[in-house]
Amino acid sequence: MHRHKIELLAPAKNLVCGMSAINHGADAVYIGGPQFGARAAASNSLVDIEKLVAHAHQFRARVYVALNTIFDDRELDLAVGLSHRLHGIGVDALIIQDVGLLESELPPIPLHSSTQMNNRTVDKVRFLEKVGFQQVVLARELSLAQIKEIRAATTVPLEFFVHGALCVSYSGQCYISEVMAGRSANRGECAQFCRHKFTLQDGQGKILEKDRYLLSLKDLNLSNHLGALIDAGVSSFKIEGRLKDENYVKNVTAYYRQALDKIIDGDNGLQSSSAGRCSFGFIPDPAKSFNRGKTDYFLTNRGNTRGNTPGAIDSPKSTGQRLGKVVRAEKQFFILATGETVNNGDGLCFFDPKRGLVGIKVNRAENGKIYPKDPVILAEGMTIYRNSDTAFNKLLTRSEGCRKIAIQLQLKETPDGLWMLIRDEDGIESKTTVTVEKAVARQVGMVTALAEKQLRKSGGSVFSIGEVSVDLRPELFFRAAVFNDLRRKGFARNLVKRLQLYQVEDTEITKNDFPWPADEVSYLDNITNHKAEAFYRRHGVMKIDRKILRAADVEGCALMTTKYCIKAQLEICPQMGNSADGVTGPLTIMDNTGGYELGFDCSQCVMTVRKLKSKGQDSG
Repeated sequence: MHRHKIELLAPAKNLVCGMSAINHGADAVYIGGPQFGARAAASNSLVDIEKLVAHAHQFRARVYVALNTIFDDRELDLAVGLSHRLHGIGVDALIIQDVGLLESELPPIPLHSSTQMNNRTVDKVRFLEKVGFQQVVLARELSLAQIKEIRAATTVPLEFFVHGALCVSYSGQCYISEVMAGRSANRGECAQFCRHKFTLQDGQGKILEKDRYLLSLKDLNLSNHLGALIDAGVSSFKIEGRLKDENYVKNVTAYYRQALDKIIDGDNGLQSSSAGRCSFGFIPDPAKSFNRGKTDYFLTNRGNTRGNTPGAIDSPKSTGQRLGKVVRAEKQFFILATGETVNNGDGLCFFDPKRGLVGIKVNRAENGKIYPKDPVILAEGMTIYRNSDTAFNKLLTRSEGCRKIAIQLQLKETPDGLWMLIRDEDGIESKTTVTVEKAVARQVGMVTALAEKQLRKSGGSVFSIGEVSVDLRPELFFRAAVFNDLRRKGFARNLVKRLQLYQVEDTEITKNDFPWPADEVSYLDNITNHKAEAFYRRHGVMKIDRKILRAADVEGCALMTTKYCIKAQLEICPQMGNSADGVTGPLTIMDNTGGYELGFDCSQCVMTVRKLKSKGQDSG
């Protein structure tokens, strides 16, 4: 019976994070190369990537390298050269944004379409499949219904973000950093404008909100929707976080590993896409890692609806785990109504009356009383969060070797020693022999028990021992060290065999002229080199106007295009049935970089952010 493979895809800032992701259950990891990743602060050497590839492949897990920026002509040649080197060290796929690569002489390596390509329509995903992409990373803003529509019209594997930070703009469609700060988000240099404080005012100058993080979003958490996503057609479940630390990767990966395993174990039509099973010395809980609160975003509805407020507008910082409310506040200590244990050194936080996030370092916690390191003003009823859990972090730091490959062992005697067969869960067999002098036992019949005992010691290996079959004459005697040596050699040989038999998929892209689903291109298509232009011409675009290919050259361009709506967030949207009495348009937001006008297309439930025109500037 054909079983549908499910992939848990975890982030890797570096080699250590990547290996921890694999060890804690990832079927694949994505990591930045030496250049051209959309997280410029998370680059890695080819040497480290090759080490990660070897570690991943022993579990039949995969390594994807993010080459998902856009290139000028010189950089494009460098990116092509880098792709050949990555293919040479066994990388399983490249995640790309720039279609100029498809006009270049690439190695036969699978290509995944980055979410930076704005993959949110049936036509777009169908086009990407037809031109040769092997996997498509869908836009985060899609609903289950929209994912189902895309799945019904295509066969390419679909990848979807299920956890982590959200870009307020459609990915690849944010130009505010480029235009206002000369730092293009599409070149890995996002200046994080969405985490700024803004003041909102209406067309009459009335201030509606002052100094709030109006474009900052909560973090995505779709852990309650994994089964529905599988039913909708998603096969790769992606965790955001190539700038996150190792403990974050361990905790969140382990959490989704357990959640997906529960679904897979209950459905004969599903299987994990890599080998091994995980067991953890901690209880995974994403609330105990960096988070700004959680949101389902738009998964269960196509647009903004009453009560769907994904904004984290009070603070862009991590609040962490909700502990409970203050029931007593004294000068030196306070008491919480909570079921959690607070420990010395924990980091706590709360929102003060002005909605500012205030941090607390726990100096001492005893007898239910929490003593802050520094004086803090609290009141009964305040909600306290924990954004640094010292006891939990210690468990995470110590967490290693969680993932094991199941094997069976068979031991027999040879004329000049011993022979051992290992058969692993993937059906891979390896045989190991040792030459050893045989002795007669003083006590007959003990050799079988000793051999089985020593062979069952998996130690710090990646193996878990299942059935052990021992076929030795009862009168023989071998020292325990003989079996230990045979076991170590056998484990090493099986790992070598696993790596030798691992096959990286090669995929040649055949150029075609399948039509681009639009008559023209603009700055929204992120074209920055001649080969990208050639790609669009080959696919039916007759005219390309270079004057409108850079957002900075297009007066009044949309700096952000977003499904998130400030009016819906603040519950002043008449479309949602809210009252907007006394609010007149247009609405503007201002920060220390200037003013921005908000546009609302209520028919599509889309908001745009444009630079506010200065007084006296032509408004026509």
